[in-house]
Amino acid sequence: MSDPGTLLGLSFRIFVAIALGAAIGLERQWRLRTAGIRTNALVSVGACLFVVMGAVGLGQDAGADPTRVAAQVVSGIGFLGAGVILRDGFDIRGLTTAATLWCAAAIGSLAGAGMEIMALIGCLAIIATNTLLRPLSRFVNRLQRRGGYHSDEVEEDDAPTDFLLEVVTTDKSEPRVRALVLQAVDRPEYVLRSLDIRPGKSARTTVLAGVSAHHAGDTAGLETAVQRIGLDPKVTSSRWWPAETDD
Repeated sequence: MSDPGTLLGLSFRIFVAIALGAAIGLERQWRLRTAGIRTNALVSVGACLFVVMGAVGLGQDAGADPTRVAAQVVSGIGFLGAGVILRDGFDIRGLTTAATLWCAAAIGSLAGAGMEIMALIGCLAIIATNTLLRPLSRFVNRLQRRGGYHSDEVEEDDAPTDFLLEVVTTDKSEPRVRALVLQAVDRPEYVLRSLDIRPGKSARTTVLAGVSAHHAGDTAGLETAVQRIGLDPKVTSSRWWPAETDD
């Protein structure tokens, strides 16, 4: 480990693991999921460090098996993934996010094993799966509804629906506008899922709230919220729209 070349090579593996894990988490955080950039980056770099420890540290001992460390990473990440899976009535949320965390650990393991090219290819495959296959998933869901596969379950209008409420304001007015958004969605028919503050250009800040409604038709509160918040002179724009329901 005292060899500068070896230390530089291992540092490069760690950097690759962080960068690729953050790239995977960017897609999750952009869609307001529970595990975002930092979580996926930490999972990836943690897996990388464990693999490096098994290959370089424990591997120096003739009786050690470096592959056992990587195997334990695969099983151990399942406990972290289980923490993001939530049951909401008849719906299960977080399965895709949990699977993404598991894949981020695999990317970190590849980087730690010195397979940086495969780690990059795997990262691109994960991001493509979470983005390009999303329209196909929605298309299949629409076909199921049209075919009446959910006729014995809850009606579409009675199914819980997710919405996004977006308000653009100035940087200085962000705390007050954020309080207005929280007050607007504090209603019996709504559940606040997430609140994201995104700095923008020209001293602008976007407050983005993820809200779940008990019924698909419960949009009157959002309309009222947009109208009231829009009256604030420091609010540039306010709007709401249905969010993607897959996780």
